[in-house]
Parts: sequence; structure tokens; C-alpha cells
Amino acid sequence: MATIPSKEWTLAIKGMSCASCANRVEKALSKVPGVLSAEVNLALETVQVITQAKDMTAAQLIAAIVGAGYQAEEVKGNIIEADIVEADIIEYGSANKSNFALTYAWWPVALSALLSLPLVLAMVANWLGWQGQLSGWLQLALATPVQFWLGWRFYKAGWSALKAGAGNMDLLVAIGTSAAYGLSVYLLFTQSSTLNQAHAAMQHLYFETSTIVITLILLGKWLESRAKKQTTEAIRALNALRPEHASVMRNGKEIQLAITAVVVGDIVLVRPGERIAVDGRIQQGDSLVDESLITGENLPVFKKIGDMVTGGAVNGEGLLTVITTAIGAESVLARIVRLVESAQAKKAPIQRLVDKVSAVFVPVVIVLAFVTVLAWGLVTGDWQVAILNAVAVLVIACPCALGLATPTAIMVGTGVAAQHGILIKDAEALEIAHAIKTVAFDKTGTLTEGQPKLVALESAVGLSEVLSDELLMLAASLQVGSEHPLAKAVVKAAEAKAMPLQLVQNMQALPGRGVSGSSNSQILHLGNRRLMEELGVNCSVLHARSTILEAEGRSVSWLCRSAESHSNQPELIGLLAFGDTIKPTALTAIKRLQTQGIITVLISGDNQGSATHVAKQLGITQIYAQVLPEDKANILVQLKRTEGLLAMVGDGINDAPALAAADIGIAMSSGTDVAMQAAGITLMRGDPNLVADAIDISRRTYAKIRQNLFWAFVYNVVGIPLAALGLLSPVIAGAAMALSSFSVISNALLLKRWKPEADRH
Repeated sequence: MATIPSKEWTLAIKGMSCASCANRVEKALSKVPGVLSAEVNLALETVQVITQAKDMTAAQLIAAIVGAGYQAEEVKGNIIEADIVEADIIEYGSANKSNFALTYAWWPVALSALLSLPLVLAMVANWLGWQGQLSGWLQLALATPVQFWLGWRFYKAGWSALKAGAGNMDLLVAIGTSAAYGLSVYLLFTQSSTLNQAHAAMQHLYFETSTIVITLILLGKWLESRAKKQTTEAIRALNALRPEHASVMRNGKEIQLAITAVVVGDIVLVRPGERIAVDGRIQQGDSLVDESLITGENLPVFKKIGDMVTGGAVNGEGLLTVITTAIGAESVLARIVRLVESAQAKKAPIQRLVDKVSAVFVPVVIVLAFVTVLAWGLVTGDWQVAILNAVAVLVIACPCALGLATPTAIMVGTGVAAQHGILIKDAEALEIAHAIKTVAFDKTGTLTEGQPKLVALESAVGLSEVLSDELLMLAASLQVGSEHPLAKAVVKAAEAKAMPLQLVQNMQALPGRGVSGSSNSQILHLGNRRLMEELGVNCSVLHARSTILEAEGRSVSWLCRSAESHSNQPELIGLLAFGDTIKPTALTAIKRLQTQGIITVLISGDNQGSATHVAKQLGITQIYAQVLPEDKANILVQLKRTEGLLAMVGDGINDAPALAAADIGIAMSSGTDVAMQAAGITLMRGDPNLVADAIDISRRTYAKIRQNLFWAFVYNVVGIPLAALGLLSPVIAGAAMALSSFSVISNALLLKRWKPEADRH
């Protein structure tokens, strides 16, 4: 029976106001048959749902959300393109809006403040001993539209939550403000006849309490929505890189096409100063290309014929002709946007604690408010004060800050990291990265340039030019078409001498050892010393020379051959030595990690001499050389037991098993072949300094999460008892609640100031 593939859905939700709402949506979706998981992002007001049901539809998922008391619609494309964050929907007659993010317009805040202002001024005058109290009927006229028109959204959302058998922030606000408003109406009507008969002074009414609380909460939500918008600026900046049109050559003529009409293989013209429209390979021309918003590289990069360019980069002063290799969802830019969005939408493990707390938070608060009313009323006999204290408890207990503490920090942290060429795959990778104790590096292409050159040829039977040329020709014939850096160096050296190469058949890659193939009735083997030992080849004639080369930091490959009859013992033809250059920033990167208290390890498939040479120059003391790809994973498992949480840094292509085996894999990438699957973090530039930068931004982001959660918990732990004891008025409680979420987001936004080490000087 065939396995049903899983599918991921993104739904935008309207009506969520706090972490309790997020929990209710997740629970409702988890009850739908075929749903594997559901994760709500309160900051983005979306939910990521993974299903495994053959006939699952978005309508079924939406129905579950509606049943929980909310509205939803499917998001097609990425979240920002769907305008989820920028939506301007509000509960005051904007019925023509089709997108569902709950962002607050400014005018209800202004109108609510305008209607509340006379009540506030009268209250202040009363505090100062001035006779400025308004007529009770005028107070009623001012407070009623604030309570039931501008504050209607709280009733609607609270009622939906109540019908679903749960509570949320809106329910707390609706109950609290209704209590203050209802008490005022009761006092107004019961005292009106007494005042007419006895001309007594009217008692203070509490209309200003309900109106000010609603105004402050609307203000807080408006500030919160504006701050939320800033948390998605990284994705907006990436989306802004996408040109809408391209100049394409078809049938010998240049035509302007929408980017969606361009296909792979099209020839695209890129004029000086234009943004490159597609991923492709330069066919004609050369120019400096600014890829800073994609790779984080500050300086423009020189590109020539044959080089790859990335859509979204800016062309310098040269005219480029580019043949399209990737478009749409397969482009580098689209993949980066998807990765950043995925990281921002996923829930961090630390969020689980918040979910457990918020699941029972609102019911507990309602019980506390009820206890507060009874305690104050029965002990003091002043039921007015009792109600106001209960209102303060209800208003201050909003769990919004708890729900926003983690996702906002993750959104800003992953966004600013992406702007500097560091792609963090998900929230879990970020949470792991902050606690890394050991970083293991591959050597070639990670700490070295990864572009080795052939520096020596040594024949097993002599040093004549003929034998050296034959050695080079056979080695190059065996490695034509290979993407391995050493293979490219051999082929490049043969091309420089214009050597004719032989046809090699039955090619076979030998992972971690080399390659083999047959040509002219002989079998050729090219690889490291391990391969020679497996084949039983006698390398003693060149042992002394190879030892000297390895001590100089050279990588040595051996070439042997045998007749196609396997009864013959392979004989050594010679060796090839390669030199690679250590990256200029490698030493700084290693020192930065060691300064952070992180242990550095070198794990290489290269020979002991070459690995030791590089490690010694960089100050790395733990070295594992001549390691097969499958053995790297075993070494990492051992290191994790002794050295704690471990990151593996590799080129993201040959090191996939090791990247997957580490607690977190960090893949080096050129920016055109992003290894996003095996690694938790992908570096868009091959700069080792970015490893330390990735750990630094992870630590800073996690610190913000902890700060936000601390203050969110402290706010409620301290505020609720103060309100219950009568030490906090409903107005102050409303102000504190309104600003709590805004302060959490503002604290997260401080991460936007982060820069990599290289950009700080």
C-alpha cells in the first residue's frame, strides 16, 4: 500500500489576541483526522498545518478554525506576498477586506481617545480638588460608543471563545470593562431620583475606567501591529529584490516579458545598473555584481563568462547576457525566502512551556477575579471597590506578551541574520546554536579556499617529462566531469598543456578514498593512501617524497593501474600533490570561537600531514585525519558525548552525513547551490567568520527570548496580586497591559541593530 505523502498548509487567522487563542486553534486543528501537527505563530497571525490525508482540503482546516471561534483563509505564495502582515482589517465595518491579518487602523484609537478625553480631564480635576465633574448623562453618552462600538471587537471575540468553551484576552477585557460600565450605569440610575429629591452630591461614576481601558488597549494593539510589521522587514527586503520584468532575446529580437513568462534556457539581457531578473550563467560580458542583500557580502563581486549570477543582485557597469538556469520557486532568492519564512513560522522548543501556562491562564484569572470580588465585598462591605479591583485583575492579566515573547524575537533574529548571509533553518536550530560547546570543521573549502592547485607530479619510475605527462594525462582522463576540487585542479593542469585525454569507462566513485575506471585494457585507480593500502599497492618508492610533501601541508593522491585481468597486482604509477590556501579569515574565526569558550576540532579526509599543517597554523589542537565520510558521523557522536552540544561545519555537499549527525549542521555555500536540507544553518558566503557570527546572533536572539519571557511572567506574577490587593487601579492596569506586548516586541526589535563582526569596525 502506497504511503500518503504529507502536505503543508499555511492559513491566516483572524481574531487571535493572545497565547490562549493560539492554543485553542492548535487543539481544534489537531482533532481533524489526518492532521499531523499544527503550529500557530501569534506574531504573524498564521498557522502551519502538516497533514497526511488523501482528500484533505483547506476548507476542512478552515472549518475547524471557525468552529473554535475564529476566521481563516489559505495563504498561497509566501506570507508577505499574500499581504498578511500589511492587512488593514479592523472590526469597524471593513467588510470588503479579503485578507485576514488583524492589524489596527489609527482612527478608532483617535476617536476613542477623543471621546474619553472629557472623562479623563474631569477625573484629573476631581483628583486636584476642582469642581469639574461632568453630568452623569453626558458621561454615559461619551462612554457608550466607546464601550459598544469601538470596543465591540472584544465582545465578539470573547463570545466566540466562550462558545468554544475557552477564554482569551478579549473575554477578560469584555468582562472587566463591562463590569466598570455596568456599575456606573447602576449608580447613575439609582442615584438620579435621590439627587432630584435631596439635591445631594452625586457619587463618583466609573465610566472613565471602562473608556480609558479600552482606549489604552486599542492604542497598545495599534503600536503592537506597527511593531510587528517591522519584524518582517527582512522578508520584505528580499521580496523587493524580485524584478517584475526581464529583457529577453527571442528569435533574435529583444522583448520585455513579465518575470513569470521567462522560462529556463531564455537569454536575458542585463544592462548596467539593472537588477538581475533570473538565476543564470553569464554567456557574454563581465561586470561587478552587488549581491549584498542576498549573501551579505559588502563589496561587489567580479563576474565573468561562465560564472553564475543570482536573481535579485544588481549589475554594475557591464552589459551581461545571461542564460536562465532557474526561475520562480526554484530560484535561490525564492528558496531563501521560504527558508526564512519557515524559520519565523516554526515554534521554538522553549515555547512549549509558554503554551502549557497560557492553556490554563484565562480560566485561572477569571476565578481570581471572582475571588477578589467576594473577598473585598464580604470583608469591607464596599462592593464598588470590590468590582473595581476585580476589573483591575481582569485587565492586567492579558497573556499577550507571553504569546509574543518568543516568535517576535525569532522573526527579528532570523531576519537580520538572513540580511547578512546567515540562513537559520528553523527555531529549533536557533535554540540549539546558542548553546553550542564544540565546533568541528571540515578542511577543504571550509577553512581553506577549496580551489587547490596541482603543485607536484612524481613518477614511480623516474622524473622524465614523458612519464610526468603520462601521469597527468591518465589522472585527468579519470577525473573529467568530476566536481571534486582536486579533480578540477588535475583537469585544469591538463588543459593548460592542451593534452589529449583518453576515454575512460566503468567510472566508479569510491567515497572517502578516490575513483576508478578502465581505459585501454587497464584499470586505473586514483585516490588516497587508504585506497592504495586496500588494493595492496607498494608505495615505498615514493614514501619519503610523500612524507616531505605532506609535512609541507600538501594533499597527496596516488595513481596505480592493473590489467583488466584482476589476477594482476596493481602497480604504482606515481603521485600528485596539491596545494590549497587557508582562507584569510579562518584564523580570526577560530580565535573568535575559542574566545567564546567553544572548542574547535578539525575533521578531514585528507592525510595527517596536510591536516596537521592547517590545524597548526590555525591553533586547532584536536585533529582527525584520513576520515571517511561515514566515519565522520561516528566521530561526531563520540565528540557529543565528551564535549557537549556540537556543530559541524562543511561545504554542504560532501559532508551531508556529518552535517546531519551533528546537533546542528552549518553548511558553507557559494550562494548559488544552497545546501538547505542537511544543515540547520546555511552560510551564503564561504567565510569562516560567519560561523562565529551565526552562534553570536543565535545567542543574542535566545537572550531576547529569555528577557521577554522573564518580563512577561514577572508582569503577571507581580501585577495580578497588586490588582487583587487593591493597589493597582483599572486605568493603570489597562495602561500596563496595553504597553506590555509593545514592550516585548520593541525589545525584540533591538536585534535589528546586530551586525557581523566584520561590519562593526
